[in-house]
Amino acid sequence: MNVILFSRKQVNHHADQLREMFDAITHLGMEYTINEEFAEVVEALLGVTIEAAKRFSGRAEFKGDDVMITYGGDGTLLEGVQRLPNFNTPVVGINCGRLGYLTVDNGDGITQLFERIANNAVDYQKRSMLCVESSAIDGGRCLALNELTIHRHGATMISIDTFVGGKKVSTYHGDGLVVSTPTGSTAYSLSVGGPIVDPMCRCFILSPLAPHNLTMRPVVIPDSVDVELHLMSRGCEAFLSADNRTYRLGDGERISIRLAEKMLILATPHNNTFYDTLRKKMMWGVDHR
Repeated sequence: MNVILFSRKQVNHHADQLREMFDAITHLGMEYTINEEFAEVVEALLGVTIEAAKRFSGRAEFKGDDVMITYGGDGTLLEGVQRLPNFNTPVVGINCGRLGYLTVDNGDGITQLFERIANNAVDYQKRSMLCVESSAIDGGRCLALNELTIHRHGATMISIDTFVGGKKVSTYHGDGLVVSTPTGSTAYSLSVGGPIVDPMCRCFILSPLAPHNLTMRPVVIPDSVDVELHLMSRGCEAFLSADNRTYRLGDGERISIRLAEKMLILATPHNNTFYDTLRKKMMWGVDHR
């Protein structure tokens, strides 16, 4: 088995956890590849040398029995997804960030996690993604696991004509609009008042950003329909963000969104449900009186 290790320099790396990770890889007889940025951090903290043949930049090379392991928070996992050799490669997240809804381990059980990976004892879910098309995007298209956001940058509000299945929903006047997957419902969409959605639901969520019309509310739509967004920036700078990538938008830009054909294979917490995670992360039901 080959594990693809991914992390970013800005992550708060812990030497003891990294040492445990590499000890587990050696003990279990795993092969590994590691992105350049992470390799440099590991060399500095552990005093080891990682040979060039084990490093990758850009997308990882497909070995045939890969599992990607990201070390960081949800942002690190989202960036790691962009480095996958293909979407048949499952992703396992080790959290050393803050909330970490997408990650499955908090760094306290790294050895046990690697043992479960080696023994194919990790549970996975297939998560839907957005396929986003726009002339503003490099290559004209990208995928997003959490959300797409159109947002203003400046003092002037923007307007977004929104169509679902060819039928107009509304013109959103304000700071912008978030189009989220169920997986992304606990990310940006949640912070702007969107509903929490079980990641196994088949839907998208439209959540306005600071709408000028106070009656505007988030809308849940089926993921079987296409979404069209027409931007009227009125001279204001506007941007499109797809997970961790950002693109500048021009006035009159049109963005098309649909359910991606590919799904991400994401590890789920061991003996832990989506609702267990909500209770722990959001402290639901905790009485501090």
